[in-house]
Amino acid sequence: MRNVTDKATFKRGLQLKNRIIMAPMTTKMSFFDGVITKDELAYYGLRSGEVGAVITAAANVQEDGKGWEGELGAYDDAFLPGLSKLASTIKTNGTKAILQIFHAGRMTDDSVLRGTQPISASAVAAERPNAQVPREVTVDEILTIIENFKKATERAIKAGFDGVELHGANTYLIQQFFSPHSNRRSDEWGGSLEHRYRFIEKLVDEVLETVDQSGVKEFIVGYRFSPEEFEEPGIRFEDTLFLVDQLAEKGLDYLHISLADYTRKSISKAYQAKSMLAYVYEKIAQRVPLIGVGDVRTSKDAAGLLEHADFVAVGRALLIDPHWGQKVLDGQDALIRTTVSTYEREELVLQNGVWGFMENMMPDRLNEEK
Repeated sequence: MRNVTDKATFKRGLQLKNRIIMAPMTTKMSFFDGVITKDELAYYGLRSGEVGAVITAAANVQEDGKGWEGELGAYDDAFLPGLSKLASTIKTNGTKAILQIFHAGRMTDDSVLRGTQPISASAVAAERPNAQVPREVTVDEILTIIENFKKATERAIKAGFDGVELHGANTYLIQQFFSPHSNRRSDEWGGSLEHRYRFIEKLVDEVLETVDQSGVKEFIVGYRFSPEEFEEPGIRFEDTLFLVDQLAEKGLDYLHISLADYTRKSISKAYQAKSMLAYVYEKIAQRVPLIGVGDVRTSKDAAGLLEHADFVAVGRALLIDPHWGQKVLDGQDALIRTTVSTYEREELVLQNGVWGFMENMMPDRLNEEK
C-alpha cells in the first residue's frame, strides 16, 4: 500500500521525497509579455519546500500558443532568466520543479494573440461562447510546433527544472489533435483513432529524444491527459484507454490524469463499475507511474486516491493552505485550513487569476468573514 510519506524514484533517476505533488493551476500572474513576476515567484515559493514536486501553470511554446493574459512564456531564450528564478524558487528543501508546457490551439482568440487568428488541427470552433474559428495548420506548421516543444524542453533543462509535463489535457492543442471534434483532417494527421494519435506519438518521441540526447541527468518527462469530452463527436473513455495504453510503452516518466474529482465515473455506460482513475490505473498495469488528482482535501482523500495511483496531485487545498502537505505528512488534519476569506488573499498570494478560479470553481470554500 502506497503512503504519501513514501519516497519514489522515476525511471530517469529523479527521486521525490514524498508522493504529494502540487497540481498545475493557472495563475495569470505573469507580465503581458510572458515574463515571470515577483508575485508569481512568491506564490510558488509559499507552496514549495514541503511537497515532493510542484508542476507549474502552463507555459506556451510559441507566441500563437498563448491562451490568456498573464501566461508564462517559454518560447524564447529571453525567458530563461525568469524561468531560472522560478525553478530555483520551487526547489526549496528538496522539492522538485516541473515546467508544464503547452500550446492553447483554438482555446484562445485574436485579442489575446494581438490580431493573429488562432490555429488548430482543423478549422472547427470550440463549443464555448464566442469561440473563434481557428485556421487549420499545415503539415510544415505541425512539425514546427513539435520543434518548439523540443526547444521549450531545452530551455527547461537550461533553467534548472527537474522535468517537463506535456499538457495534453483540458482541450488545448495536443488534445485537439486527438479529438474527433477538433481534428477533421483527411491526411496522415487525422481521421482514424491511430492517425489522430500520430501528433501525440511524434511529439512524445521527439521530446524524449531531446532529453536523452541532452546529457542531463535525472530530468523527467510527463504527459497530462483528460479522460473524455462531452462534445459530439468527442473523445470517449475507450479512446483514452487506447491512448494511455500507447503512452505507457513510450518511456515517459509518468502519466497525469486531469480530473475535478478523483472518484468520478465515465459518462460511458460501459465503464460504470469503478472510477475512471481506477480503470486507467488498471490499463497502465504499472508500466508507468500515474499521478491522480481531483478534490483531495484530507489525508483520507489522499489515501483513497493512492489506491489507484502512484502520486497524489493537490491543487485547491494548497491554494487555501500552503502548508497542507506538511500537515498531512505529519497526520495533523485538524490543523488544515479549509476556507479562505478576502482578508487573507494578500497573505496567501492569491492574485486576480487564482482568485477568479476560486470564485468559479470552489465558492463553498470562500469565507467573507475575517
